[in-house]
Amino acid sequence: MGQDPYPTPGHANGLAFSVTPGTPLPRSLNNIYKEMSSDIGATPANGDLGHWARQGVLLLNTALSVPPGAAGGHAKWGWDRLAREAVTHAQSLRPLAFILWGGHAQKALADLPRDCDHVIASAHPSPLSARKGFFGSHPFSRVNDWLAAQGEPVIDWAGLSPNLLKARNRPWISSTASKPIRLKKSLRPKPNAR
Repeated sequence: MGQDPYPTPGHANGLAFSVTPGTPLPRSLNNIYKEMSSDIGATPANGDLGHWARQGVLLLNTALSVPPGAAGGHAKWGWDRLAREAVTHAQSLRPLAFILWGGHAQKALADLPRDCDHVIASAHPSPLSARKGFFGSHPFSRVNDWLAAQGEPVIDWAGLSPNLLKARNRPWISSTASKPIRLKKSLRPKPNAR
């Protein structure tokens, strides 16, 4: 769970922490890759985390839009309610592993994890806080250990497997999912809310 998309036009690609291929790694994503290298010994070839999403990793921000150059500019539009509803829907399908980086993510989803879910909470990967508990937290191997114990496929975090393009049993990202999530009118984002 991230806060909002990267505010530089052309960088964000719709997935939290991810950037378009060819975009230099933002500092937080660079720190994520440093931790991943330390944890599992490999990293993706670029900053596009689409291969995580194809494996069922939900890379969601609490704000789904941002004005160019104005980080946090749409934070009060109500996107956080949509994000919580998406997580709640995913929980209806199976137990989840939560990786909550930083106080914002931990607060945003504080009451959602259940006893059957796995929660990894640490400092944010931002350069301002990564040394306060993010580095050394081993989130990637810990999630994979939990998934394996659940009898679920592990995540290929570095995108090294040639099998990533094959369909996975992840109904919440399948185009044949039973029906789309319908938001209650009261949960729909309100663009003019301040």
